Amino acid sequence: MPGSGIDWDAARARLARLAAAAQAEDALSPAEALAVLDARARALAREPGVEAETGTLREAVHFRTAGQRYALESRFVLEVVRAAEVVPLPGAPPALRGLTLLHGEVLPVVELAPLFGRAPSEAAGPLLVIGAGRPELGLRTEEVEEVTLLRGRTLLPPPSTVDTSLVSAAEEDGTLVLEGEALLGDSRLVFDLSDEGVV
Repeated sequence: MPGSGIDWDAARARLARLAAAAQAEDALSPAEALAVLDARARALAREPGVEAETGTLREAVHFRTAGQRYALESRFVLEVVRAAEVVPLPGAPPALRGLTLLHGEVLPVVELAPLFGRAPSEAAGPLLVIGAGRPELGLRTEEVEEVTLLRGRTLLPPPSTVDTSLVSAAEEDGTLVLEGEALLGDSRLVFDLSDEGVV
């Protein structure tokens, strides 16, 4: 309109400056962009919360002994002893490898292999101290590998060739998932240490 006094060139220049400023605010530095993408990737990779609510997630300690991998719920694992001194007992059953002293208490050290019809391992690795609230057994291993989450929907039935009273499931790679309560209550792993003159 004539006489309005609007400087259209100045208005267009001002709009261009505002648009450039808005675009600059939206731009992220490479480090900021990487952080945003990383956060989005973690959110997308997260398992749905439904599984955790249904109780099918269990934390387990994976270990290996006598050529077989096992997993045991971490609630039964009280301690890992890296260099335990084990005193063998002459004439002891195959599952009983000896005794060790743990915090002033005598603890039987056992081997899983004989329970599954396998030869005992001669390799000496860490001991898993297991029990329901207190140390009950030292479980001899060749190697303690990792702690992971067991997902119920990915587990398979235990093989028919193993003692299913001790094994609740198997993982796809052949790892046997031990039943902690059954293991602690197995009569083959209950010893009267008074017969050895140590109690």
